[in-house]
Amino acid sequence: MTQVQHGLEETQRSSRFPIWHILTLTASGFLTIMLETMPAGILPQISQGLSVSESAAGQFVSVYALGSIVGAIPIIRATMRFPRRHLLVAALIGYVLTSLAVAVAPTFAVAIGARFVAGMFAGVLWGIIAGIAGRIVSKEHRGRALTIALAGTPIALAVGTPAATLLTGLIGWRFTFATMALFAAVLIVWVLSVLPVLPGQDKAEQTPLLQVFKLRGLVPVLVTAVLYVTAHNLFYTYIASFLAPLGMSDAVSAVLLVFGVGSLISIVVTGTLIDRHLRALMISSTSLFGAAMISLGLLAEAPFAVFVGSAAWGLAFGGAASLLQTAMMQVADTAVDAAQSVMVTGWNVGIAAGGILGGVLLGSLGSDSLVWATALLIVIALAVVVVSRRHAFPPSSN
Repeated sequence: MTQVQHGLEETQRSSRFPIWHILTLTASGFLTIMLETMPAGILPQISQGLSVSESAAGQFVSVYALGSIVGAIPIIRATMRFPRRHLLVAALIGYVLTSLAVAVAPTFAVAIGARFVAGMFAGVLWGIIAGIAGRIVSKEHRGRALTIALAGTPIALAVGTPAATLLTGLIGWRFTFATMALFAAVLIVWVLSVLPVLPGQDKAEQTPLLQVFKLRGLVPVLVTAVLYVTAHNLFYTYIASFLAPLGMSDAVSAVLLVFGVGSLISIVVTGTLIDRHLRALMISSTSLFGAAMISLGLLAEAPFAVFVGSAAWGLAFGGAASLLQTAMMQVADTAVDAAQSVMVTGWNVGIAAGGILGGVLLGSLGSDSLVWATALLIVIALAVVVVSRRHAFPPSSN
């Protein structure tokens, strides 16, 4: 047995939950989402600084997602033999370099190119976080570990992105990107200090990509994830456009804050119950999401109902990533890294599809169509979860 493997088994056998190890993954996910969504709150500053339109500056978000779609599967497949900590550190170094490149970019073309490369590093990071979290804890604690590791997403959406917008108002958008580079550098030191090396897979142990799709339950989990993410991003991306006709343009930040608080509560609940009640939580999440959208569609003219619906939406969404990633990990077993690369690609397809579909609906049918399209997608996702009880979302065996 190698020293690395021995250290890993000692970590898994330890009666203490390796919270500091897991929190390095939480911080990594937090930074990844910050880098993805931060431009949305500072488009006027970016467009002015690079002398482009706001719609062009908005491609900072689109190309980041595109980079993740393009990079996740081929890069993770090519690096399966690499130690996982080394790969995580490489992605974080990529964040340092690309964030600095954006901070000093003399032209829009240089900045957008750096954003595309940053998205490729994001695809790699999302493809390995779940596998790392699952390997440094015992099997019965995987759900809890994943919930904490993936908590960086809702925390970034609820707190991080608004904070970055505020920071930009104080020091400018270029220094804000430089601050993200500094954050990534500090995170690299933390990862190297506490996270075990975690060996990669030998070629004989690797699962061919086409074989991944033959894993029982993988396709329903993947379809559910794509539907869920498409639905969420369709509405989240255009929430300001939905609220404007209701006379709530000034309440966008408040609505998103309520959504964020609901998401944080959801993380706590999910982390407590996920290892024993995955199927029940997944059904509850999709059902509550659908109910929230229907209530917003019917009662949107009442501001109180909008806030209640947004809170329910947050409660539904907060733990969804952990639920879907845990379901994928259970389906994948030893092929978790290969399966997660497929999951990351599907997730980013959902992000892109939500933005495109929402834009088409907004331009053709108006803002009212956003909430009903979201509800339709999530009802379909609920149906997939309900019927996929054999392998994808099986009942818990207590």
